[in-house]
Amino acid sequence: MKARVYRSHQRSFDCRVEGSHEIVKATAYGKFLKGEETIVVGDYVTLEENKEGEDFLIVDREERKSEIFRILVRESKKKVTAANCDLLVILNSVAKPTYKRGITDRFLVRAHQWQVMPIVIYNKMDQHDPEKVDIDFEADRLKELGVECFEISALNEDYQPRYLDKGLAELKEALKGKTSIFVGQSGVGKSQTITCLSEGQVELKTNKVGKIGKGSHTTTWSEIVDCGSFELIDSPGIRSFSIDDIDPAELIEYFPDLEEIAVKCKFSNCEHMPDSTGCAFFKDVDEDSREFQLMISRLEAWHVMFYEACQTPHWAKSYKKS
Repeated sequence: MKARVYRSHQRSFDCRVEGSHEIVKATAYGKFLKGEETIVVGDYVTLEENKEGEDFLIVDREERKSEIFRILVRESKKKVTAANCDLLVILNSVAKPTYKRGITDRFLVRAHQWQVMPIVIYNKMDQHDPEKVDIDFEADRLKELGVECFEISALNEDYQPRYLDKGLAELKEALKGKTSIFVGQSGVGKSQTITCLSEGQVELKTNKVGKIGKGSHTTTWSEIVDCGSFELIDSPGIRSFSIDDIDPAELIEYFPDLEEIAVKCKFSNCEHMPDSTGCAFFKDVDEDSREFQLMISRLEAWHVMFYEACQTPHWAKSYKKS
């Protein structure tokens, strides 16, 4: 019997039977409980009746088309937290908490690493101050990556887009028939947005944003939320997103829009600074142009992450990609 893992509890799993809404419990043994073979939310599995109990037994796992993972550098291994995601939905707040461009750039790096298509949402747009966040600029800097951007207000479904062509209706259509994982800084309205998108079918617990502008964690596990026409994987909110497991020499590969330019630099170890000899980023450019400013905003993000990655000790770089 074919099924999909909707939620995991150590060695016990809630699985949805293929072609139905029936949820059954299953257990797993051996290789499916350790290492990189561990069963995670989103996995497609084969179940058989368990002769030793009432639950089913997971006897096989289909090949994954994508994985949401982290490299644990101290243990030199990969920890997968979800599988078979179609979209990585990067949710931002333009009010409280304060919008942080760097969070989006870090998740875009992960989307490229995980080989999952990203989309970006700007939430709380009914509280947007154009003097603080230029939505047009933020969306334009992602066009080279082919990233779709949406503007919404999860608490005001009547809000109509003022800057972008895509709002709540277009977002629902983009998610239709897909499995998405929502990520974002704590307090951006992740649970509220999921509740809104489900049209009342799902209501997740939310906490108010604190006085210092940081939201409280309201989700402590990953699980698939069935929203009727689409599925969401809800995951714990975060306040920061380290990239210390990525080799700084390879980081530019996770910025495909920049890599196209970087390969034209005179030296392969170019640091891409204005005074770098033969740097393609600063050759024959109009520094006052909007195109240059958009490119520089992405290059600045690469610089921040590059120097952060360089701080990781050599021993932490021992993990080899499979």
